[in-house]
Amino acid sequence: MKGSGRSEAIIDRLHALHPKLIDLSLGRLEILLAKLGHPERALPPVIHVAGTNGKGSTCAFLRAIAEAAGQRVHVYTSPHLVRFHERIRLAGALVEETLLADALEEVERVNGAEPITVFEVTTAVALLLFSRVEADLLVLEVGLGGRFDATNVVARPVATAITSISMDHMDFLGETLAKIAFEKAGIIKPGVPCATGFQAPEALAVLRDVAAAQGAPLLARGEAWEVDGAGYNGLALPPPGLPGVHQRDNAGIAITALRAWGPAWLNDAAIQRGVARAEWPARIQRLDGALAARVAPHELWLDGGHNPGAGAALAAHLPSWADKPLHILVGMKSGKGAAGFIAPLLPFATSLLAVREPGQHLAMDLAEIVAASGGVARAGGTVAEALAMLPHAPPGRVLICGSLYLAGEVLKAEAA
Repeated sequence: MKGSGRSEAIIDRLHALHPKLIDLSLGRLEILLAKLGHPERALPPVIHVAGTNGKGSTCAFLRAIAEAAGQRVHVYTSPHLVRFHERIRLAGALVEETLLADALEEVERVNGAEPITVFEVTTAVALLLFSRVEADLLVLEVGLGGRFDATNVVARPVATAITSISMDHMDFLGETLAKIAFEKAGIIKPGVPCATGFQAPEALAVLRDVAAAQGAPLLARGEAWEVDGAGYNGLALPPPGLPGVHQRDNAGIAITALRAWGPAWLNDAAIQRGVARAEWPARIQRLDGALAARVAPHELWLDGGHNPGAGAALAAHLPSWADKPLHILVGMKSGKGAAGFIAPLLPFATSLLAVREPGQHLAMDLAEIVAASGGVARAGGTVAEALAMLPHAPPGRVLICGSLYLAGEVLKAEAA
């Protein structure tokens, strides 16, 4: 969780305040926010986004649509890929180093030596900055879960959104889809509309129960709205700026949340422009930098999906790549469901290589990835070593996937 310059040193120092990186709770942050004068009560309208897969993409569509309508948008997301500053966007621009470092020092001073996690501190920093910079919308992404996630201190968003729910972070959220869905549904607020897309029946049933208990309209795909190649509820849409069939679902969730809120500035033209313009790194992203030059004439692609649901979504896109050989490099975080992620990709892979970058956070051992593939994968070493193992012909596609932390290391190498 590195920052840059002065902010990096402060973030490193904050790790000493709590023995755990993750300790889901709202109490510590609520005390800190009270000391800061309750910035969470002085925010622009908030759309709160939870889910397992697609949160970042849905946030990207929300931001793109609002900006296409001329609005100023704050965004809070996690994790970052290269620099911590990616997590906080103030009225359209990534937070500047001096502003970030000053806010970190202020929050650190107010908190003193009280136990608190780094994510809770950085959430307080983000909320403080969001309360001080004027904007028309705050897109707030849940870090982990929802019910006890630090972002859930916002009491009254204008809308909530819950993207695809699947098995992930079971050690924190529970061992069943229903338990995980219950944690995600913790962002649903009394009377506040909640937009959701395709969900497994077990997850959707939980969302219905929680929404009903909260008196919150649940706007589910197939009921309140539908999206396909032609458009959304009769509105023609261009192809989403983010590749992948699953991005139609994420775009639809974003549109539904915005329409449920119903700001005066929202119009069909802004929706159409925003869907087409949305950008989000490491979501089936075509690379064209230093690493891409090494593998030419192959195309080089990057995706940060890292759990079984993400593997299935990625696999749904791969039939469109059937015109060329596909070489897949997989590197994962320890503890993730590697077998469930890899299995849907196997039918499309011309070759499969397991990779592990030296700077990759909690990287899974190559042997574990090979075992998770049923022995189909070969050990490829680092990304650079694996790329050197690929055949030069015929021209094909190379897909690096399996971890957002791996994606961050790849993007650093691309920019070198």
